[in-house]
Amino acid sequence: MNHSKVELEPFEYSYYDYSDWYSENAEPTNPPKEIIPPCEPTVDDQLFHIIMTSMSVLVVMVLAVLTRKHKLCQGFTRGSSSVFSPANFLDQTQKKGLVLAVFGLVFSKLAMLVVAPDPLPFSRDTPADIKEYLKLAAVFYYPLLFYPLLVCSSLQLKVGYAFGTLLSFGHFGVLLWQKVDCPKTPEIYKYYALLASLPQLACLAYLCLQFPLLFVKGPTTDEDLDSSFYTDYVKLLLKKRSSATSSSADKPTLTERILELPKSFIYQPEKAFRFPLKLAVSMFVALMAIYHTALLLVVSVVPTLHIVRAGIDENIAFLLLGFGIVLSDDRMEVVKIVTFYTWLLEVCYLCAMTLSCLVSLLMLMRSMVLHRSNLRGLYRGDVYSVWNSQKTIGPSPPGVVCWMGLTGYQAAVVCLGMVIQTLVFFICFLFLVFMIVIPVFYGRNLVVFEIAGKAWPAWVTLLLVTALQHVAAKLAFIKREAGTRDLKNRDSLFLLTYLLFLVNAVVGLVVSVWRLVITALYNIVHLGRVDVSLLHRTAQGYDPAYRYYTQTLKVEVSQSHPVLKAFCGLLLDLMVEGGRARRNAKDVEEGIQENRPGHRVRYRWQLLYTLVNNPSLLGSRKHFQTPKTPKGTLNGTPSHKRGGQKEGSEPVQSSKTTTDQNQPE
Repeated sequence: MNHSKVELEPFEYSYYDYSDWYSENAEPTNPPKEIIPPCEPTVDDQLFHIIMTSMSVLVVMVLAVLTRKHKLCQGFTRGSSSVFSPANFLDQTQKKGLVLAVFGLVFSKLAMLVVAPDPLPFSRDTPADIKEYLKLAAVFYYPLLFYPLLVCSSLQLKVGYAFGTLLSFGHFGVLLWQKVDCPKTPEIYKYYALLASLPQLACLAYLCLQFPLLFVKGPTTDEDLDSSFYTDYVKLLLKKRSSATSSSADKPTLTERILELPKSFIYQPEKAFRFPLKLAVSMFVALMAIYHTALLLVVSVVPTLHIVRAGIDENIAFLLLGFGIVLSDDRMEVVKIVTFYTWLLEVCYLCAMTLSCLVSLLMLMRSMVLHRSNLRGLYRGDVYSVWNSQKTIGPSPPGVVCWMGLTGYQAAVVCLGMVIQTLVFFICFLFLVFMIVIPVFYGRNLVVFEIAGKAWPAWVTLLLVTALQHVAAKLAFIKREAGTRDLKNRDSLFLLTYLLFLVNAVVGLVVSVWRLVITALYNIVHLGRVDVSLLHRTAQGYDPAYRYYTQTLKVEVSQSHPVLKAFCGLLLDLMVEGGRARRNAKDVEEGIQENRPGHRVRYRWQLLYTLVNNPSLLGSRKHFQTPKTPKGTLNGTPSHKRGGQKEGSEPVQSSKTTTDQNQPE
């Protein structure tokens, strides 16, 4: 037994015994990772926030006193009447730049809380057990901190613009000073805090430019009902359209159809349409979400790959040998191969992240175009462009909740969509590079091509059978006579159907896999959009993102219809002017102008034309109200009972109503 043991001793070699590598003269290696010490800026952040919070409270109190006397008379026509109403989100005519900047500033500040060591500036070295609670407090603190900027922009007072200038310059100057003092921080990546603060600096710089300009120009009086946009909209609505259409417009050329695709993603402003403020804020915050998500995706992965690639040495050959992987006999060549593969990994990840950003931006551009299309359709009463059934256009408790939360919901959906898109695109790029490109380039590890080579007879058979069925259907089984089509050679058709049954089953399997891939890619690409349902049209009510969007449109259309605002503006002018103007308007309405009897008929026809093109206004007329039922009126059309028709049954003329609603504006 001892003899056999001596014979086995030479084979007891361990690949993990590295004792002979070490020597007394071994030099320590330098750490590949740069250590960034904590940096304390010259301007103390805690002291700055204490001073800025006190100034913000003082500004709000002063503005509250100044606007107290205007609370009852100017809130409907000129900006906001109270400091507790930061902006009129249902006004389509106001300047959106200041509101967008404040929302972008708040979202950028909150996006940094994900990795911030101290969520609130009033505490340092926050313990881990209370950090989450402080993050919840920070979610409410930062909107309150920047709230005075929004109030100063909406009150339309020179004092408010002066205070806004002071606050914006204070925030911008201190933030810029802190980033110049401490460009590097130990958070994730040394430049993450600097890169994440760029949107804040951009928004504050815009506010620093706009507030002084507004202070010099003074408050504007051409917003909301004082604006001419609504009256111009009604004039364009009543304008006679030319019915002449060219024959070339019915059949667009190939070039026109190709150019139509990129045009469908580009939002072109139009004079007769103003983008709602709420949707504009949602789009801008979604753009900020794309930037911050892309930044987090880059700084959380790419620096780690750099560290891994910098630490690759000859030991990697023995590590791979332990798993049975032999890339080369030369250890230096193994180091070069692994370093090259790590670089390819980084390239694939960056390509996936870039593609995800481009897809998100394209989807955002397409959403803006679709927002305008949906709003115009609902202005005309065409509810079938958004829903699959008749709906009541009006505010409701769920609708108000969805309207309030759409902006945050849009940002969250975009962030999650970008993460999933980056992961899926990264897997696709890895498969393309390591399974197709690299094997073809080096001529080895051609696993995919070997599998495809073994299965080529099956693929050729499927292609030939599919081509045979298409050719036979076109040449042998369809006959054309007098402009009509019919079947022929039915015996051969039935025979071929039976013989190709099993082959079509295999084709169906391939098509099913392709259908699964297409559906997954479509849903992943459109995951960041709330204006498109990822479910079937009959089940789109179960899509929470699309439900948020459609409920928001209900509130927007019912409260911001241009024709409704135009009539409200005319009534307000009559109340302000009074006297002769009021008597003249009353004469026009009652048709008492004896010497001009045609005016009454013309006004009646204009009213009829307006109501036909805007059915949702019909239910707002005084004599057309249907009391005691919240669903008694669907877009201005009351649900009357006829004969033996039961309550809740669909009207007989629903198809006709749909046709009328689809008429152009």
